[in-house]
Amino acid sequence: MASSQAPSANPALAPKAQAAYGQRAGLPRHLQNILSLQDFEAAARKHLPRPLYGYVSGAAEDCVSLQANRDSFQQYGFSSKVMVDVSQRNQKVELFGQTWDSPFGVAPVGISAISAYRGDLVLAQTAAANRIPAIMSGTSLIPMEDVAKAAPSTWFQAYLPGDTSRIDGLIDRIEAAGFGTLVITVDIPVWANRENNVRTGFSMPLRPSLRLAYDGITRPRWMVGTMLRTLINHGMPHFENSFATRGAPLLSNTAIRDTAGRDHLNWRNIERIRQRWKGNLVIKGILNEDDAVMAADIGAQGIVVSNHGGRQLDGVVAPLQMLPYVVDRVGHRTAVMMDSGIRRGSDVLKAMALGARMVFLGRPFMYAAAVGGAQGVDHAITLLRDEVDRNMAMLGATSMAEITKDCLRSTPR
Repeated sequence: MASSQAPSANPALAPKAQAAYGQRAGLPRHLQNILSLQDFEAAARKHLPRPLYGYVSGAAEDCVSLQANRDSFQQYGFSSKVMVDVSQRNQKVELFGQTWDSPFGVAPVGISAISAYRGDLVLAQTAAANRIPAIMSGTSLIPMEDVAKAAPSTWFQAYLPGDTSRIDGLIDRIEAAGFGTLVITVDIPVWANRENNVRTGFSMPLRPSLRLAYDGITRPRWMVGTMLRTLINHGMPHFENSFATRGAPLLSNTAIRDTAGRDHLNWRNIERIRQRWKGNLVIKGILNEDDAVMAADIGAQGIVVSNHGGRQLDGVVAPLQMLPYVVDRVGHRTAVMMDSGIRRGSDVLKAMALGARMVFLGRPFMYAAAVGGAQGVDHAITLLRDEVDRNMAMLGATSMAEITKDCLRSTPR
């Protein structure tokens, strides 16, 4: 039953979003007390084995950039307008010729299908049902063809092979699978120093050990509901989408993923892909205005300002800080987007006010899939969508077009 405190009906909101203002009827018990995206992380810590939680939550070295991503949002406060008729507000945005119901989407997260049962499909299909974009990770464990068929609006994110002779085959496979938007992550010339992975016993592929077995056994809900269920129904997961052909198994004493040799890649490789790829091209991992100009000059339809969630170069600038500079340089000719550090509807709106066309979140949606499957992801989307809606109303805004720099003031630190 809806709470008597619920606001009057807003036709811009879906029925489930209306219900979220009151009691969250219909949610399973383990999701009832999850009231924000941050709550999903605490639940995931209890649900996932230590190596998997460490992989998703961790960042590079001292996690300076990880924390800076969150802190950057505190540099801005809202300047709200009151006594504005906001009864017809909506948060729809247009991007790449498609209208999306909210200005946020699901960022790529690797090995999703071992953190959550059929995780890549869960994230893509739930995002599609909510009419928001989802980006499938190149380090995924379900064949890209299966995800593209189940959720055709999904974008695909690729890490370019260091062996350049394998790039064309990968691009051709992505096109043949039916993806319309290709996201190339360019901020990983070498692997980062992720000491957290060593401490928690995580590697790719995972190496069988007594400690790994213990970590799994002590998380029986994950062990039965994700790991054993996957092995019984689908066999040993493999890295399916790094190349044109199947890659290494997820669990092996001897297998090695071929991820070396990316340090020689350069903009000429992107130019060649632009000539070959017919769909939308997005370059992810931009933190420099000159790089943004280079991507736009090559013909990228989109740029994602990102520091890989703090997982690559520790101490690098937060994307929110770089966002206005990139927008000023190339926002008139390419769609500038952003990820890293977003946890609240207020964060979404601050990024939009600084010029982002769309923002993406990875860890929160992965945690939601791990602890609640499709219902968890749907709940996470609803929570964030409701926060955006409420904050728009209190800002006196009826559409994303009204979320501009005028809504913000710099706050002293």
